[in-house]
Amino acid sequence: MSDPATGVTDIAELSARLEATGYLAAEPLATAMFLGIRMRQPILLEGEPGVGKTEAAKALAAALDTRLVRLQCYEGLTAAEALYEWNYPRQLLAIRLAEARGEVLHDADLFGAEYLLPRPLLQAIQHPGPRPAVLLIDEVDRGDDEFEAFLLEVLAESAVTIPELGTQRAALPPVAVLTSNRTRDLHDALKRRCLYHWIGYPDTGRVAAIIRRRVPDAADFLAERVAGAVERLRGLDLQKPPGIAEAISWVTALHVLGLDGFDAAAAEQTLGAVLKYQEDQDTVRAVGLAKVVGGG
Repeated sequence: MSDPATGVTDIAELSARLEATGYLAAEPLATAMFLGIRMRQPILLEGEPGVGKTEAAKALAAALDTRLVRLQCYEGLTAAEALYEWNYPRQLLAIRLAEARGEVLHDADLFGAEYLLPRPLLQAIQHPGPRPAVLLIDEVDRGDDEFEAFLLEVLAESAVTIPELGTQRAALPPVAVLTSNRTRDLHDALKRRCLYHWIGYPDTGRVAAIIRRRVPDAADFLAERVAGAVERLRGLDLQKPPGIAEAISWVTALHVLGLDGFDAAAAEQTLGAVLKYQEDQDTVRAVGLAKVVGGG
């Protein structure tokens, strides 16, 4: 049966829609997304950086043909910064205009909807449809405990209270996707509210398929060769093992430079596209770039 809000019938249909956007979702991930849509529960995606967590939310919004609202979390993020703020310059202008006209303004005149600047959480709640927005709460593990507790309440109710305007309740509760790199453990209360899925590094064949989708103009053999090289890099003792994003960047760099081969010299020339620490580059050079690229 089709979901009335999004029109998604089953997991296979959702997978096909995601694939049409260029995102190849493994069946467990597509299942988690489908359940999040149908059960009206947030989805918590955890995994190493670069495995496609953020891209999954972007692809889901595209697959549902709806708006993506992104809240990037960081240390010190407050509820006010995530929810709304008042347009103080516009309020000040209104006060000055009223003074010039000899009018008297009351609080209700200055704290109306026309002076409100919605931030991501309120934008997602106020989204008019016709389909619910996809609310991406990115790197939620970077926020603090107080913000996490506030977020739990917002996700549970799909509503917020603005003292001057009252409770703002979502006509279409957003499809919430939370991502975490596990820089810290999230509280059990938040995890209980969410459906959970761990996105691991995909196998070489899937990485190659993803690269072909994302860099269609590159030579076909590069996808296979780079996917294999990235797999070998992950077997080394690196500070930041490369993920899918780095594999795509590597192939893109090779293609932009017009390199028609993938050997140690080509890898050396484009190593900055895949390894972002000097120590990691030194480690790879010590092992031997020819060994990493697999010859040829």
